[in-house]
Amino acid sequence: MFMKRILCCLLALLFAAACRANAETVVPAAPDSEAIYPDFEVWVDGKPTPVWQCRVSAIPFNRIWPGYQRSLDQTELAGFATWETDAAATEVVVKTTRGADALQAAVVRPQSLGVTPKIDSEKNEISFTVPNGSPVVLELGGFHNCLHLLPFPIYKRPKDLNAPNLRYFGPGVHRPGRIEVKSGDEIFIDAGAVVYGGVHGQNVENVKISGPGILDAAPFERGELGGVFRFTDCKNITIDGIVQRDTDVWSTTFIRCDDMTVRNTKLVGLWRYNADGIDVCNCERVLVENSFLRTFDDGLVVKGVDGGVEGPQKPSKDITFRKNVVWCDWGRAMELGAETRAPEFANIRFEDSDIIRTTHIATDIQHGDRAKIHGVVFENIRVEFDDKIPTPIYQNSDDQVYDPNADPNYCPALAVIVINSTHYSHDKENGTVDGVIFKDIQVYGTRTPPVSLTGLDADHMAKDVLFENVQLGGRRITSPEGLNLSKNAFVENVQVK
Repeated sequence: MFMKRILCCLLALLFAAACRANAETVVPAAPDSEAIYPDFEVWVDGKPTPVWQCRVSAIPFNRIWPGYQRSLDQTELAGFATWETDAAATEVVVKTTRGADALQAAVVRPQSLGVTPKIDSEKNEISFTVPNGSPVVLELGGFHNCLHLLPFPIYKRPKDLNAPNLRYFGPGVHRPGRIEVKSGDEIFIDAGAVVYGGVHGQNVENVKISGPGILDAAPFERGELGGVFRFTDCKNITIDGIVQRDTDVWSTTFIRCDDMTVRNTKLVGLWRYNADGIDVCNCERVLVENSFLRTFDDGLVVKGVDGGVEGPQKPSKDITFRKNVVWCDWGRAMELGAETRAPEFANIRFEDSDIIRTTHIATDIQHGDRAKIHGVVFENIRVEFDDKIPTPIYQNSDDQVYDPNADPNYCPALAVIVINSTHYSHDKENGTVDGVIFKDIQVYGTRTPPVSLTGLDADHMAKDVLFENVQLGGRRITSPEGLNLSKNAFVENVQVK
């Protein structure tokens, strides 16, 4: 039996080596005009890989739109590297200009991957293995000025670059501005391409945008572009890949669309006011998977933005977010709301995903309008909370300064359900929440984050909420007290198992 086990192990190692030998890794070349982040040098499977630069939020300091953009002193620069691979695992080596203390404090997130970096202090190098094409973040002594490592699958290039309805962007810098697509169009953004603009469509169908290149909204003032991707009244749109950098408002927005697919996309460099990640509004049959989002405002969001009871009546339903990694610098990582103008929100799932950082709320339903919300599931969600988390603060004036020590004990909420009108609400009638499951939720860290459930009144209640197998720091929670749960009189049938 012992020799049989050894033989099996040897065969497994040989198989892995063969897979690695046959695997391919492709790294891009950065255009000469593109800024390279100076703090890191990166090698992916032995290949030198450019570290692109992006601007991110440095502090959770936000305000209602004051008519002008955030001050740059509230932001900082960070780096990101991309590559394509079909390997089961990728070897990454990072050389840094930072000192020994930063090296020793190295952390690779998501923690659920179990990646332990090796430190070579003499070379100022960190090495580790990235499994399964997973996006990861390398932090050195905290989240500031970090390195985002964003792999893509190997993409098949279009065979005929002059094919009708194809728009191909090769390596280099392109400035098309807003690209309005037609039905049947295809856009491919290749590795090493930086496209300053966005892709929008209205009343179109059967459109595909793919590739490992960059779409960047940096040259545009708030609202001038309208986001990196924006589709309204569309069907059968696929976004596969693309780095979305520095959006001017919500980065990807679907409004009244059906049969939409987003996979392998990467959002970095979101620092402006209302820089949401992916907002799915009054849509049906939507899938968002295998993606990375670092957003300033809300991350993965389902909304209802149609008019009141006299307006269109399209629901938000049959929507799945799975196998994503989310970092939310200000708002809510996974959310329904706050706009819920729809007849119903139904069959909405967030599953098998990591929230590596958030400041307000990890998972929530912020119900401000009339929809009947039911059949919502948050399942197999891993949430990471540090011992010290910056307190989110609203800025009330230009001369107000962010206080990093405003609340040393602050911890974001793990889950919130609230029915109440907000300043985003348009409907005269409020809605209900019925049937929400939080299952297999794992919290990394020593904190016990709060959970809050709030109905509005006897006619607008939150009912049938289940928390099953919630683990805090490896300890399974079996009671409302252990969950740090609070609720009001308009919440009914809450179970903790």
